[in-house]
Amino acid sequence: MRRISYEAERINSYELVAPGGGDLAAFTAGSHIDLHLLNGMIRSYSLVNDPSERHRYVVAVNKDAGSRGGSSFIHDTLRSGDIVTISYPRNNFILDEAAAHSVLIAGGIGITPLLSMIRRLETLGRSWELFYTVRTRSAAAFLDELHALRPDVQQNIHVNFDQEPAGRMLDLTAIVADAPADAHLYCCGPVSMLEAFEAATSEWPAAHVHVEYFKAKEKPAVEGGFQVRLARSGQTLTVEPGKTILEALLDAGITANYACSEGVCGTCETRVIEGIPDHRDQFLSSEERAGNMTIMICCSGSKSSTLVLDL
Repeated sequence: MRRISYEAERINSYELVAPGGGDLAAFTAGSHIDLHLLNGMIRSYSLVNDPSERHRYVVAVNKDAGSRGGSSFIHDTLRSGDIVTISYPRNNFILDEAAAHSVLIAGGIGITPLLSMIRRLETLGRSWELFYTVRTRSAAAFLDELHALRPDVQQNIHVNFDQEPAGRMLDLTAIVADAPADAHLYCCGPVSMLEAFEAATSEWPAAHVHVEYFKAKEKPAVEGGFQVRLARSGQTLTVEPGKTILEALLDAGITANYACSEGVCGTCETRVIEGIPDHRDQFLSSEERAGNMTIMICCSGSKSSTLVLDL
């Protein structure tokens, strides 16, 4: 950890470099990395810096009042000079670099992946527009960086403070209606905003609509009462009530990939060989859910008495 910077009320950015210097793995706009914390938690955070930078990763963390322990631990514990274990970058929120126009909508800390996208669009000379809504000016991270991109960039940026005098909620329906028909639309923010965005874009081609969830909008499947058969090892586990599939695996000493534990990051995606999953994630599309080819084992369950997984 090379540097920690104050970005806004309750938001710090964290600059990570390789301990011995040198290049890090390349990433694309919209990517995230997992931080493996010393308290045993794994948390995913979007990269906010320019994808052309290979010498550093920068993430921003909001100290959420409803934190499950990750953001609070980072704010309260991490210090410059600390060694942090991270994953390679992964991208579930891919920027279409060929789009004629990009409309980017951010709510609060949702600005983080969009900032990296904007840097990339600027490099490519592509047309873009940002709608950024936050509670108050003091809670708005990276405004200075946005306005420093170029002298006339303010014509691309619309900032809304919904809890300040004369403030109002962002009109997503109007923003979507005003977007050119060939535009690509991106939204990242709180669950309520993403649900409103999905409703506003319901008639748009799916390939032109992009969302990134930071939090789950469904409770995990913990009803239990089914078996999971592991095709590779031949083991069969019973998922007891109150447990997720992931918890049952970990309790049995079986190694499994996971990070967010909420079904939003895609790390735990596992191929389904037999059975019908009870999908509770925000990662798979509706078509992928209907196909039942994969499951997010951290949050999803089973509608069938047995689920056979490629583990």
